[in-house]
Amino acid sequence: MGDSVHRFECRVYYEDTDMAGIVYYANYLKYIERARSDWVRGLGVDQNALRAAGTVFAVARIEADYLRPARFDDLLEVATAVVAQSGARVVLRQQVTRADEALFSARLTLVALDGQGRATRLPAEFRRHLGNRR
Repeated sequence: MGDSVHRFECRVYYEDTDMAGIVYYANYLKYIERARSDWVRGLGVDQNALRAAGTVFAVARIEADYLRPARFDDLLEVATAVVAQSGARVVLRQQVTRADEALFSARLTLVALDGQGRATRLPAEFRRHLGNRR
């Protein structure tokens, strides 16, 4: 996924599974959300401070592929990498694996929203931590 990849581990709990004993499809979105929150925190960006200042992040677009099922008690890793960015958005690739076996892959676009829910430029602090990727 590239040289600057954030890695986040999570375990599959019983509550994450469906009647077939596999991870319910919507829970992969929760796993990648947790990984993104951890990634932003790891960049040194305080999302609580951003929210207090009137800016939050939102997923504007997502394209996801479900490749293989995860099951109860699996240890998963979510890899997050920046694909592209502009002043108003950042495109990420996130992949969920189990012992290097790809289970789920998503490409998504994050945008910043102001206090009225309108798209706005990504905060300067966030862009600075991302560096210059195109």
